[in-house]
Formats: sequence, structure tokens, C-alpha cells
Amino acid sequence: MKLKVRHLGLRAYEPVWQAMQQFTDAREKNTEDEIWLVQHPRIFTLGKAGKREHLLNPGAIPVVQVDRGGQVTYHAPGQLVAYILLDLNRLGVGVRELVTRLENAIINVLAEYGITAESRRDAPGVYVDGRKIAALGLRVRRGYCFHGMALNVDMDLEPFARINPCGYEGLEITQITDLVDDVDFEVVSQQLLSHLKLQLKYSELVDLVEL
Repeated sequence: MKLKVRHLGLRAYEPVWQAMQQFTDAREKNTEDEIWLVQHPRIFTLGKAGKREHLLNPGAIPVVQVDRGGQVTYHAPGQLVAYILLDLNRLGVGVRELVTRLENAIINVLAEYGITAESRRDAPGVYVDGRKIAALGLRVRRGYCFHGMALNVDMDLEPFARINPCGYEGLEITQITDLVDDVDFEVVSQQLLSHLKLQLKYSELVDLVEL
């Protein structure tokens, strides 16, 4: 089973979000699964049931209410966002199992850098010594999932202090470059793809042209 990959570079959030919705609405039983890797300009996104009280002081950074699960998070250049566009029925996995596999992919990437990370059953995402390094938020429609996960690689973390990240007051945030030296963003991207392929049990990754 093939997994198609699109490397989108730096893209504005809302057009990519709309493209995910259109892809999901149009897909059929034979539509192949895709992963989109992207970075976004600075933006806060608030999940479908997100509470605006968790936006403490957004300032000039835009805020967009979206249709994924979860509360508020922050995207910016230097953060690796992976949008997961999968047919869960064909994969034979439920949402909880999918979240576990996505978390494990990130944990295994971090292990390649000697970073010990873990997931939390009560709060999806990946943590290093209690500090969050990756966030997850998904939406499932007709058995098809979209949205995905965001791994902090080498970014300005200050705006996380302007929110309660993922709805948790005082939650500390970290990133790979705070923990190890000599990190290459593109290498991390390829490592994440490799571990996603293993976790999701695809036979091949196929690079596609951009959207």
C-alpha cells in the first residue's frame, strides 16, 4: 500500500486547511492516502470545541477557529506540520490507535537524537520531561481523517506563552534545538516520514508535486 507525500514548504494556513477539506470531501474508496508536510506563518488555531479563554494575549498574531479536535495551539516557521489524510477503514485502525501510532512515530524520531519522549493518555501529544514538544489534533469525516500533528523543531516559542497550550494552563513547551545541537529541518522531515511509514504499515512512500 502506497502513501503519497506532498512537500508544501511554507504556506499560509487557511488555503491548506481548505485544500484538506476539499481533498477529504472528494475522496472515494480507491483514493490513495496522503501526508502533507508544511510550515505555516505565525498563527494560533483554535479547535472545534476550543475555548477562547485559553487565548491569553494573542496580540497581532492571527487566530483562526478550525474544525479539528483539541483546544488552542500555535504554528510558525521552524515547526514541522504533518497533515494526515488517511482512510481509516482501509487501514483498519480507530482514532485512538491512530493517535498512538502518530505519537510513536514522533517518539521514535526523537530517540534518534537521544531524546527520551513519551505520550500521555489523558492529553494527546508528545512530551519531554513534562514539556510538550509535539501536538496532535485530528478530524474524521466519513471514515477519512485529516488535520494532523505539529513537531517543534527550531522556532520562536515565545507566542506559546500567550496561550494555554492545548488548554493546559502553565504547560511548558520545548523543541528539538533546545535539547540537541546540529539539527537539520529537512532531515527531521525525512525521519518523520520514515517512521510514519513504519507505524502506519505502508509499503512505499511516493513524492508528489505540490498542490
